[in-house]
Amino acid sequence: MTKPHTRHTGRMLLTHLFMITFGLIMLYPLIWMVFSAFKPNDELFSSIALLPKRPVWDSFKAGWRGTGQFTYTTFFKNTFLLVLPTVFFTVCSSSIVAYGFSRFDFRFKRPLLMLVIGTLLLPGSVLVIPRYLLFNRLGWLNTYLPFIVPAMFACNSFFIYMMIQFFRGIPKALDEAATLDGCNTFQVYLLVLMPICKPALFSAMIFQFIWTWNDFFGPLLYINSVKLYPISLALRMSLDSTMAANWNQVLAMSVLSLLPGTILFFTSQRYFVDGVSAGAIKG
Repeated sequence: MTKPHTRHTGRMLLTHLFMITFGLIMLYPLIWMVFSAFKPNDELFSSIALLPKRPVWDSFKAGWRGTGQFTYTTFFKNTFLLVLPTVFFTVCSSSIVAYGFSRFDFRFKRPLLMLVIGTLLLPGSVLVIPRYLLFNRLGWLNTYLPFIVPAMFACNSFFIYMMIQFFRGIPKALDEAATLDGCNTFQVYLLVLMPICKPALFSAMIFQFIWTWNDFFGPLLYINSVKLYPISLALRMSLDSTMAANWNQVLAMSVLSLLPGTILFFTSQRYFVDGVSAGAIKG
């Protein structure tokens, strides 16, 4: 082996060693949470060891039963009933609005686009009171409508902007060719552009799924019935139910709450990476 090749191999080994070490440091809190789900309370606060000395094997089963009349079956079902429609309508409505802005010329297009993009600069805390008063007057409190209905009308400017940029990278010649083949405007959107936009759609889907799944303040603000609680509020409620919380059960349910988002990310990772890095059409 020549000296340059040896130096290159050494640098690669050092780089990989550094990345593996850094990755383990970043993942350590998650690894600690998984192992701590099998520790009793006294061992959790008295030892920094990763592996439990006296494993508790029923933390997942006991934690799933919850602390009241509702089990985590109800809370997981509520979370999916809240998250899935919100994600679906967000992706559909945002892509339609982005399609209109990127493909058509109409009156006041530029001011309207500036208004949409300008809402990204507006702090979310400014909208809390107006939204609450509006939803209260509409009678939507203690339902999932404050999350689902805004998603139906493309109220998240971030996804509109992201998809506009993606649509602009698609040549309009495809639209014209589809029109010559007999497609109308909606068919061009649905049959031509949507298959190409899979990376952007999956990116929006992953972002919105994780944001809605992890949202704590929104459900806390609009939902006041325990039978409608999502996972985020259920985990918090388990800490308030007794003076001495069973932390291994709380951590066990926290581990389970991470699984859907983790599974979605890794199963859709290829599309997500393409959506972030795509700048041209391939093939």
